[in-house]
Amino acid sequence: MSLNLPNILTLLRIILIPIMVLAFYYPAEWSNIAATAIFVVAAVTDWLDGYLARKLNMSSRFGAFLDPVADKLMVAVALILIVDLNPTPYGGFWLAIPAAVIVGREITISALREWMSEIGASSKVAVSMLGKIKTSAQMGSLGLLIYHEPLLGHSMALWGLALLYVAAILTIWSMFGYLKSAWPTLSKQS
Repeated sequence: MSLNLPNILTLLRIILIPIMVLAFYYPAEWSNIAATAIFVVAAVTDWLDGYLARKLNMSSRFGAFLDPVADKLMVAVALILIVDLNPTPYGGFWLAIPAAVIVGREITISALREWMSEIGASSKVAVSMLGKIKTSAQMGSLGLLIYHEPLLGHSMALWGLALLYVAAILTIWSMFGYLKSAWPTLSKQS
C-alpha cells in the first residue's frame, strides 16, 4: 500500500463519513452546519486527492481502488441522511427517486468498470467530463440538502432538491454514455 498525500486525503474522506453522520444527528441547533462543513471538506478532498495524484505524479493502485470507494460511500451515506431527514411520504418520495437513480447508477457503472477492467477494456469506461459535471451537481445538491435551512431568504432544501434532480438526470445521461461506449464489448459473443 502506498500511503502518499492523495491516499491520506482519500482515507480522510472515509474517516469523515461517520463523523458527518454523528454531526448530522447531534441534537444541537448547529448540527446541520457542522454536518455540511464536514461534507464540504470531504467533497473538496474528493477533488484534491485526484488533482494531487496527477500533479505530483503520486498515482497508485491503492488510490485508484480506494478513491471511487470513498466517493460512493460518501454519496450513499449523504443520500441516506437526506432521505431520513424527510421521512414523510411527500418529502421522502421526492428525495428517494433521485437517490435511487444515483445509487443504482453507481452500482451499475462500478460493476461495468470492474468487468471491463477484467477483460482489458477499462479505457472504454474512463471517467468522462459529463461524469465530472454530474459529480459537481451531486456534491452541490447534497451539501445544500444536508444544510437544509433557509439562507438569506432562500430555501436551501428547495435549491438542493432541484440540483439533485439535475444530478439525477446527468447521472442517467452519463450512465447511458458509459454503456454506449462499452456496448460493442458487452454485446460480443464469447
